[in-house]
Amino acid sequence: MGYERQADFGTPEVRSDTQVTCQIDGREVTVPAGTTVMRAAALTGGSIPKLCATDNLKQFGSCRLCLVEIDGMRGTPASCTTPVAEGMKVHTQTPRLQKLRKGVMELYISDHPLDCLTCSANNDCELQDQAAAVGLRDVRYGYEGENHLGAMPDISNPYFDFDPSKCIVCSRCVRACDEVQGTLALTIDGRGFDSKVSAGLTSDSFLSSECVSCGACVQACPTATLQEKAVKEIGKPERAVVTTCAYCGVGCTFRAEMRGEQLVRMVPWKDGKANRGHSCVKGRFAWGYAQHQERILSPMIRESIDQPWREVSWEEALTYAAGQINRIRETYGRNALGGITSSRCTNEETFLVQKLIRAGFGTNNVDTCARVCHSPTGYGLKTTFGTSAGTQDFDSVEDSDVILVIGANPTDGHPVFASRMKRRLREGAKLIVIDPRRTDLVRSPHIEADFHLPLRPGTNVAILTAIAHVIVTEGLADEAFIRERCDWDEYQHWAEFVSAERNSPEFLSPVIGVDPEAIRGAARLFATGGNGAIYYGLGVTEHSQGSSTVMAIANLAMATGNIGRRGVGVNPLRGQNNVQGACDMGSFPHELSGYRHVSDKATRDLFEAEWGVKIDPEPGLRIPNMLDAATDGQFKAIYIQGEDILQSDPDTKHVAAGLAAMECVIVHDLFLNETANYAHVFLPGSTFLEKNGTFTNAERRIQPVRKVMEPLNGYEDWQVTQELARAIGLDWNYTHPSEIMDEIARLTPTFSGVNYKRLDAEGSLQWPVNDKAPDGSPIMHIDGFVRGKGKFVVTDYVPTDERTGPRFPLLLTTGRILSQYNVGAQTRRTANTVWHPEDVLEIHPTDADNRGLKSGDWVKLASRSGETTLRALVTDRVAPGVVYTTFHHPATQANVVTTDYSDWATNCPEYKVTAVQITPSNGPTDWQEDYEAQASRSRRIVGHDSAMEPAE
Repeated sequence: MGYERQADFGTPEVRSDTQVTCQIDGREVTVPAGTTVMRAAALTGGSIPKLCATDNLKQFGSCRLCLVEIDGMRGTPASCTTPVAEGMKVHTQTPRLQKLRKGVMELYISDHPLDCLTCSANNDCELQDQAAAVGLRDVRYGYEGENHLGAMPDISNPYFDFDPSKCIVCSRCVRACDEVQGTLALTIDGRGFDSKVSAGLTSDSFLSSECVSCGACVQACPTATLQEKAVKEIGKPERAVVTTCAYCGVGCTFRAEMRGEQLVRMVPWKDGKANRGHSCVKGRFAWGYAQHQERILSPMIRESIDQPWREVSWEEALTYAAGQINRIRETYGRNALGGITSSRCTNEETFLVQKLIRAGFGTNNVDTCARVCHSPTGYGLKTTFGTSAGTQDFDSVEDSDVILVIGANPTDGHPVFASRMKRRLREGAKLIVIDPRRTDLVRSPHIEADFHLPLRPGTNVAILTAIAHVIVTEGLADEAFIRERCDWDEYQHWAEFVSAERNSPEFLSPVIGVDPEAIRGAARLFATGGNGAIYYGLGVTEHSQGSSTVMAIANLAMATGNIGRRGVGVNPLRGQNNVQGACDMGSFPHELSGYRHVSDKATRDLFEAEWGVKIDPEPGLRIPNMLDAATDGQFKAIYIQGEDILQSDPDTKHVAAGLAAMECVIVHDLFLNETANYAHVFLPGSTFLEKNGTFTNAERRIQPVRKVMEPLNGYEDWQVTQELARAIGLDWNYTHPSEIMDEIARLTPTFSGVNYKRLDAEGSLQWPVNDKAPDGSPIMHIDGFVRGKGKFVVTDYVPTDERTGPRFPLLLTTGRILSQYNVGAQTRRTANTVWHPEDVLEIHPTDADNRGLKSGDWVKLASRSGETTLRALVTDRVAPGVVYTTFHHPATQANVVTTDYSDWATNCPEYKVTAVQITPSNGPTDWQEDYEAQASRSRRIVGHDSAMEPAE
């Protein structure tokens, strides 16, 4: 599309079953009752002047530009705060209104710089537009009196500037921070002429304040007061492409606004059904990695990992890689080969990688990072409900009365959805947080959890069973729902189990570490508080009982009747942008697309007829099994697309040993990541800005990813995989990702109604999309469960084998932070490092005092698996006996201390429970220094002056 602002109707849309008809400037319009005159006028094609009004904020009525005249009504009411009434006749342009508006605009302009020609917002400024709209041609008031033109700009934020000399104090930025983001970091300080926007205390800048740089204030600003630095540097955009963000599982829709081949800014798309026009610091601003100097744009090969890389042509790299694959298959057999799909790549690219491995390599040895984080979700929800995904769309939270968040930190991991959740909480919904750590949801401006249950890491099943005990024994279960929708005999068996005294809050309290009365209070609130919705994350799945916990959550939802309508449900918050899609596309060694087991003959027949090859009926190897087989000399080659297993997978030393034992490691990525230290072939990848395809977010929403610029490496990722397939002898001839999606639809029942034409027309679709649900499925299990009757599963608490003791008395749990993403390969190559330059270890003051530690001290973090060093942060966010860190920076290599314990059903690693000891340190360990030396040697490139900079 060309460049023009998205339509702004001035005030939010109103939902009402009652319609009202009125006349605006002689044009009849029918709108829902409660709609403002301003919005109604916009719907007729009119445009009432405005400055303080915008359609993603509540009506405010302060700028006095939007005045109108209404027959039978005195004065000139503000159209933004006046609702339409049946038969109302409105006049938006009269001599009286013209005079009033000019007078108001003169006052604004008299205290505003007249530098329009050199202003970076020239021709993209609402103040400029409205001055023209009211017919302002001169200003009667001079600049001799007191004004704000000398106010100094705040340039502290790395992404946008605040210039108070251009501020008209419309309060849109403050309201956006309050209403859209929910951080309440901004305020209007002073009164009258002294009023000004302030980011916190007088001493605070935007960078030092509580501002989370979501960009809502920048988007709301009608002048150049708040503006992206990139707009000032590059200029006004000239075209825009609507696409989908490639960070977390929320799946925000953005307008990528371009000037030539340069990306100027990413603006959240108001019609995006996942984000509704909002964004976070990553999606809004952290896209600079796409053109970072460390990005690899040429294919490279080397015969051994102690050699420097050699840049080669695409033909030579693909020929070499194919030769190695064919040699190893002929020498060692097809099961000596395997591959890993990416949760950051598109559905189409992921589908092709697993197809290459199954149809080209001839093996089911395919896995994905989605298994390493959310495979218990697939297992648990398929067992209980019949489908391996969440039940609701994000809009559903607007109707929730009680929200239970367990093992998730939405404000950091899924911030745009968290903002919607916080809005509902400010409206009166109740909140239960189950988390070892005091996250921001527990207590932040105008938000406080009704119950925070800070359980001991590893006891999720125990606390959910204790909650169920209260619900069943106190007669709070929804028996009518259970009898109608679930297997009654299985429910009775489960109810008998949870009712046992050994599952009471009092009995389990010493294990869980939570007051039994708090557990009882939370249980009663969830069972009796109205619509109850459960949201969970990796703090549920990444445990030895991850699958059991997911089933315990499902049990709780069914027992209280909280399934099958808006405001309720079981909702996994996916970590990466296409975790859901990677699972859907058949990335697991035991499943083809649509979660159908490879042992099912009918499913294999379908794929074999389409692909013209035989598919092995036996499941293949998971990632840890591939690594084990490699160290045993049985697994020899792997193709890894868009995944850094050396930094992200547990037990770093085990991963390194497995990779080092292979004869051919092919890494297909943007940067020389940590895994590439052990690679023999490097195939440069493309960013989400350089490709077409689709992502599927946490609410099963399939959304278009549209090419914004040409790939700097020459190929989209699906094309690279296709060229590799051709090089090993496959006859693939796709010309566009839409053809791949057509194949997915032919082979995958839940996607059978999906195609690019529909996605372009409708914006997104939520699977299943098929004959039974032609328009998609925002809410699942409305009239019945996919499996028929809901299945209650007994989930006995089994303590993890990872135990604390005298040598390792503390429990380490890990997580993410707002400004960084996953292993940090993208965000660490942006200005986001200003907020999180290194991983730190959170430790309770009591544990710190016992070890003589203070914030900023170097500490050694040691476990039974390994040790690393990082700086301490003393905080009461964590409980005594619990420490916490992130895993975004390879210098820390936090996963060197995590163990190889995993979920009993899916092998999902137990990242969240590691017994550790903390001691003072003088700096990096010998292992860290050896690791960095090896990594530096591995990044050498022939013809370059020095090795690539480390991933920092």
